[in-house]
Amino acid sequence: MPQARKLVIVESPTKARKIQGYLGDDYVVEASVGHIRDLPQPSDLPAEMKKGAFGKFAVDVDNGFEPYYEVYADKKAKVRELKSLLKDADELFLATDEDREGEAIAWHLIEALKPKVPVRRMVFHEITREAIGRALESTRELDTDLVDAQETRRILDRLYGYEVSPVLWRKVRQGLSAGRVQSVATRLVVERERERMAFVAADYWDVTGAFAPTDGDDAGQLFDARLTGLGGERVASGRDFDDLGRLKVRTGVVHLDEAAATAVVAGLDGADFSVRSLETKPYSRKPAAPFTTSTLQQEASRKLRMASRQTMRTAQALYENGYITYMRTDSPALSAEATDAARRQAAELYGPEYVPGAPRLYASKNKGAQEAHEAIRPAGDSFRTPAQVAREISGDQFKLYELIWKRTVASQMADAKGSTASVRLAAPLGAGAGERAGSDAVFSASGTVITFRGFLAAYEESRDVEAAEGDAATTSSGPKESRLPRMAEGDALAGTDLTADGHSTSPPARYTEASLVKALEELGIGRPSTYAATISTIQDRGYVRTKGQAMVPTWLAFAVTKLLEDHFGWLVDYDFTAEMEADLDEIAAGDRERVAWLTRFYFGDGSGETSGWGLRDLVTDLGEIDPVAVNSVEIGEGLRVRVGRYGPYLEDLAAEPDAEGKAPRASVPEDIAPDELTVATARELLAAGADDGRVLGTDPESGNEIVAKNGRYGPYVTEVLDLPPIDTSLSAAAQKRAKAAQPKPRTGSLFKSMSLESVTLDDALKLLSLPRVVGTDPESGAEITAQNGRYGPYLKKGTDSRTIASEEQLLTITLDEALKIYAEPKRRGARAATPPLRELGDDPTSGKPITVKDGRFGAYVTDGETNRTLPRDLTPESITAERAIELLAEKRAQGPKKRTARASTAKKAPAKKAPAKKTTTKK
Repeated sequence: MPQARKLVIVESPTKARKIQGYLGDDYVVEASVGHIRDLPQPSDLPAEMKKGAFGKFAVDVDNGFEPYYEVYADKKAKVRELKSLLKDADELFLATDEDREGEAIAWHLIEALKPKVPVRRMVFHEITREAIGRALESTRELDTDLVDAQETRRILDRLYGYEVSPVLWRKVRQGLSAGRVQSVATRLVVERERERMAFVAADYWDVTGAFAPTDGDDAGQLFDARLTGLGGERVASGRDFDDLGRLKVRTGVVHLDEAAATAVVAGLDGADFSVRSLETKPYSRKPAAPFTTSTLQQEASRKLRMASRQTMRTAQALYENGYITYMRTDSPALSAEATDAARRQAAELYGPEYVPGAPRLYASKNKGAQEAHEAIRPAGDSFRTPAQVAREISGDQFKLYELIWKRTVASQMADAKGSTASVRLAAPLGAGAGERAGSDAVFSASGTVITFRGFLAAYEESRDVEAAEGDAATTSSGPKESRLPRMAEGDALAGTDLTADGHSTSPPARYTEASLVKALEELGIGRPSTYAATISTIQDRGYVRTKGQAMVPTWLAFAVTKLLEDHFGWLVDYDFTAEMEADLDEIAAGDRERVAWLTRFYFGDGSGETSGWGLRDLVTDLGEIDPVAVNSVEIGEGLRVRVGRYGPYLEDLAAEPDAEGKAPRASVPEDIAPDELTVATARELLAAGADDGRVLGTDPESGNEIVAKNGRYGPYVTEVLDLPPIDTSLSAAAQKRAKAAQPKPRTGSLFKSMSLESVTLDDALKLLSLPRVVGTDPESGAEITAQNGRYGPYLKKGTDSRTIASEEQLLTITLDEALKIYAEPKRRGARAATPPLRELGDDPTSGKPITVKDGRFGAYVTDGETNRTLPRDLTPESITAERAIELLAEKRAQGPKKRTARASTAKKAPAKKAPAKKTTTKK
């Protein structure tokens, strides 16, 4: 009889392979490949449940918010495999991640597998031999409070999305979604754009110059200084103006215009400058704390230009392969072993003087941190330097590891030391300054000298510059090391290169992924471990696009945010969303009961006040929501942007309506950001939209004029028909029928290789000839036509369509060429074979070469047997061989997708409720 073994279940195949190597043959380590079950779509519920209590949400809101779970269709084979392995095991170890989501995965595994052997919860924060050994010796019970908190989140998100999203479908556009965190994140981005739209730039001038001592050892050593005072008043700089271009303080501040600044320069011609004051202070700076999930995402965005999703995916790979500790954490704390490792390494690499006498201790500022294990750091009780891992990892993984290593080691190093000096120098204005003659002009300069670099020898933190545009707003947070010449109060100075400079204030910077993550964390909204998914969601939904590093909201985001603010205000209120997060933390800590909380959220407390919540009542009366008002953004002077079914467009309500009573309209190009759509720009777009187009000539056959225009869907050519006017004395319905009966002009979109400015009459006539009859199939007698469609150029013979290579081929393809294409076997959903984009070596499982190819749905990686589309954060150029192997392994672990008939699904009744928790489940 074979010896029983211990079954260990983790989430990912990579993690399983790594841990299997540490545990040996007495253990079987298998991956669940993430979650195994979830709330199904209501449409996928068994037939007998669709009209019952679970029919709307797959959650019975009237009976304790009981959820109904189903095993994912593509995980049923995995569950069967795990059950089979469990039969030969004498113990089950659930080694999913130690956070709410990991605890919930472990609970779902218990519910689905129904083990009859002892179950142990095994947790660790790094995948090293020592950590896995310690985890086996210190197993625990499942934390049902954490499971409660995660279930509450899942049910809350289902209620929120399924009640609010349909409102967006009816009032804005089909297919939109709302969410507890995503809607608030979108609102933040929209509000920043509103600030930019309302911003009024202020112009101001200042004076700069180069100065040097006239005597002493540093005589002639130049330094730069700026005019800061004039006649006892402070000279206004950019920070003195509000967003409407007005001075914040009216007294004690002088606002220089060009004439005044130029007069100051003239008045200082030949002036004698002297040092009025000199102040020197010691400078000291402490290192930043080790990385948490949030700070890692922020710093990777600034230093490495990595998106949040890309950062988290790269960190996940580093964690699963044993290079770093767990990457979802709110805690900056280091274990005693990690602190000792960082101190030892800093002393070895930089010298003992770079390590302070006592270890640095860091603590989380977040009271509700439920995912606080330890900071993100290199794995192990001794760290490997980037040079030591360079042969094992490369690309993004190496860059991120190096960043984490530097931050961890620097966090245990000594302060940077130095001194800062500030000098004020002045001279009286001469006659050239006009009415200001005799006033003192005061200039200021400062400098920092770093005498001991301390932790700066290893690492320096970055930050966002709020006054600059987001895609260029990254700089060092520390003062630049610069040195002023030795001076003393009263010393004479020579001034040269005095220059008057004009400036304009800048609008508030758009959010970058880094600054949005920072804002969400500061507001207490969501959890850092979910920020990457949140940011990806608002981009995928079309609410936000990126411009460089900056996040630009679309007009669609304006419409959605306006509807939610006006009619669901408390759902997108920042304080309320943060309070919800705090309540979920209390549920996770066992200090709050989840059913009572969900009851208040959905049904309210009966007070009828928004403070008593109650989502159900909020969505019942939607008649008062005016779709036109929701989807309109006023620009000014009677101009507004409307968010329509096919995109945003302008309306000029102050202009004369057309014959149908409609205001003049024009599409808004996607590349124009909301804050760039000024009244002047809007009028230019309307004028271009009202243009009758560029006349190309006359069709020699029909005699109709041919014009080229720019339309909502791009440039096109069309013919101008001489049609009789519609009789306006007819009823509206009759006019509509008469218009529909009129002949329609031929139109044709320009090829991608054509431009509106260069298209000719000959080009236009060819475009208007499409679709073109290529010929007749001699066998079937069916006509073959060449057509341009939504997905590109193609041939059509009856119901049989075949893709062709280029748009130009529409005009040139012959019958023989078409017949050759039809003679080839049809590749359903496939294009002609293309050469691989990259070759990544052999797959260790299949032994076949791995290549990256371009497919119908984007780039994918394949070994000839298994295909896996590249995730959003990877490109054919950035993917590594190691990551490709992981993707293929994950795809294989999922098993083949089986199509299950709806009828057989519908026959299955809900399984019995588990005794530990009240849920409904389907195997």
